[in-house]
Amino acid sequence: MLEIRPYRPSDRAAVYDICVRTADAGGDARGQYSTDDLMPDVYAGPYLEYAPELVTIVSTGAADGDQAVGYLIGVADTADYVRWHRQHWLPDFTARYAGHPKDAAEAGVIAAGLHPEKLLIAELDAYPAHLHIDLLPEAQGQGLGRVLIDGLLGTLRERGVPGLHLAYSPHNTGAAAFYARLGFRPLAASSADAPLVGISTGR
Repeated sequence: MLEIRPYRPSDRAAVYDICVRTADAGGDARGQYSTDDLMPDVYAGPYLEYAPELVTIVSTGAADGDQAVGYLIGVADTADYVRWHRQHWLPDFTARYAGHPKDAAEAGVIAAGLHPEKLLIAELDAYPAHLHIDLLPEAQGQGLGRVLIDGLLGTLRERGVPGLHLAYSPHNTGAAAFYARLGFRPLAASSADAPLVGISTGR
């Protein structure tokens, strides 16, 4: 029986593993880059440090070893996260990755990590929060994604945050349908190559 619980520091390695195993438009990206830490170092690691209280874990439960099989990570204030990222995360990230991509695909991921200001979308006043959600196959199709996002929306609402946005791979058609069912709508900056959707915390 899968369970939803708060993040613990001991979950970090599992979050990194889940991130890379779902990084290829929802599929496994292990071995695609010079290190399997690259995708998590962009899309998971900094969030675990910046706002661990907004990380929710899907686990197998104590009876089955309490192994993480999915997560939701997010920030309530994207602009503040970008400032934090540049000061606290970017120096080590730059030292590790800048100037050494093995190919164009890797260069694109590294660029996302080097330029967090790309997260500052035009609609940030209305949708200041953003999230990433990843579930391994064994945690999919059970309604857990909706539960996780509803939980975050409730927390953001309590904090007075008006809206939430997210981006996803244009190749991930399942994600597009899922977010539409939850009530996310395309934002003005959205395009076929870079889908961007948002939702009000008050629905």
